[in-house]
Amino acid sequence: MSIAHLFPDLHPAFTPQEAIVEANRCLFCYDAPCTAACPTHIDVPRFIKKIASSNLRGAAVTIFDANLLGASCSRVCPVEVLCEGACVMHRYNREPIEIGRLQRRAMEAFRDSGDTELPELPAPAKQLKVACIGSGPASLSCAGELARRGHRVTVFEAKPLPGGLNTYGVAEYKLRTSDALREVQFIESLGVEIRCNEAIDEGRLRQIGEEYDAVFLGLGLGRMDSLGIEREDDPIIIDALKYIAKYKTESEVKTGDKVVVIGAGNTAIDAAAAARRLGASEVTMLYRRTAADMSAFVFEYSHAKHEGVGFQWKVKPVRVVAAGLECIRIETGETFTIECDLIIPAIGQSKNTELLESVKGEAKFYAGGDLTNGGREVVDAVADGKRAALKIIEENHA
Repeated sequence: MSIAHLFPDLHPAFTPQEAIVEANRCLFCYDAPCTAACPTHIDVPRFIKKIASSNLRGAAVTIFDANLLGASCSRVCPVEVLCEGACVMHRYNREPIEIGRLQRRAMEAFRDSGDTELPELPAPAKQLKVACIGSGPASLSCAGELARRGHRVTVFEAKPLPGGLNTYGVAEYKLRTSDALREVQFIESLGVEIRCNEAIDEGRLRQIGEEYDAVFLGLGLGRMDSLGIEREDDPIIIDALKYIAKYKTESEVKTGDKVVVIGAGNTAIDAAAAARRLGASEVTMLYRRTAADMSAFVFEYSHAKHEGVGFQWKVKPVRVVAAGLECIRIETGETFTIECDLIIPAIGQSKNTELLESVKGEAKFYAGGDLTNGGREVVDAVADGKRAALKIIEENHA
């Protein structure tokens, strides 16, 4: 069953004329606070100026110079707190330039043209053979940067599909799985080999370390944290990442009629909004603190309310019961039951550090993305991957 109609774009693509009009609003600031606010430091005024002059390939190449995953970042970046949040238009009480949608315009024009050629870079002093473990944004960025500089890169992925969080974990109304996989194909077109269904344990990692000149670990975070409540193994419970992955990658999509989401981060918001889109008549988010304490961005919270998600603050789950979920109000100690047929915990993920710890301090191994930063944005992982690629080249004198 196709679910595309249930998840229209949160920020629809510009038409060609709309993009030119918006690009011409830009002041092309010489000090570019938008560029400074971007973790990958895309030259924002430069690419927008090229859009204004209808040079879409030039705009795309400018973006790729800084960020090879510019397509997904244009869709999933929290631009409100990054580039657009830094836009000087705020000083004049005007709406910021819609940088994310302009970046999407350049990226999709490049893709739709069938173009995959980037400007040629100098041949390396020596060709390295590099392995990347995991195929999320950090590994894809590292692999792509190395490959376009003439090095041989193999990416090992445990799951059936490549792309990591972009494929399995981002809300569909932000980034469709098909678009994530299309971006993976672009990285492959640079010369990267991706091997799926290859889980790597410590022994295999050691073997890879002997076969390759350098190894980048971009494994992301581990499993969702436990709620620590009674009957947590009840089938009524599915963690948020599994829930999002199922509706994005499986043909049969089911959700509860009355759904409870536990947590108040961006992943919790994504799961709650998806449940509403998939047909739940009632979705309630529970959080042990107040709205002011939630880790989700303000615009994500607003989006959830717009989708019809309800919120209960200063509430903790206690146990699964026949009718749904028994909870306690933290301030009063009052217990009550929320009727539901699906419970989605989204209270954070454990660190996935076993492999990293096994090779800690060894010069051949590098790491980045959520594995090392604890779970930040896709664009931060992309920046980590690029830095690692350049470090691998520098330290191997290639």
